[in-house]
Amino acid sequence: MNTNNQEFENKQEKSGSILSLFTGLVIGGLVGAGTMLLMAPQPGEKTRAELKDGVSDLRNRTTETVNDTLTQVKSKANQIKAEVQVKAKDLGQQGQDLLVKQLDHVSQAAEAGKKALQSSANHNVV
Repeated sequence: MNTNNQEFENKQEKSGSILSLFTGLVIGGLVGAGTMLLMAPQPGEKTRAELKDGVSDLRNRTTETVNDTLTQVKSKANQIKAEVQVKAKDLGQQGQDLLVKQLDHVSQAAEAGKKALQSSANHNVV
């Protein structure tokens, strides 16, 4: 059970690193666009056109990254869901097996008690 918790924590760390990567990409793009504005040695019209192209390119890359990240998250979520279902089924089966064993022990104890009572009754009658 402890390894399951470790696996879950590792998966959460990977999801966190994907989110960090995405955040870094967005912040880096914004810083790059701002730097481009400040360092542009060309006329305003040309700068605005390049800025518009840069923003459009950044938006497209961000959209692709978000879509890729969502796909990965959905895939991991489905994988974790399937693993949890398998573990739950295994635990249910183990619980049933344990219950059957305990019922067998109780049945054997009851049978032994019944025999002891019958033996005691037979001894008292004689």
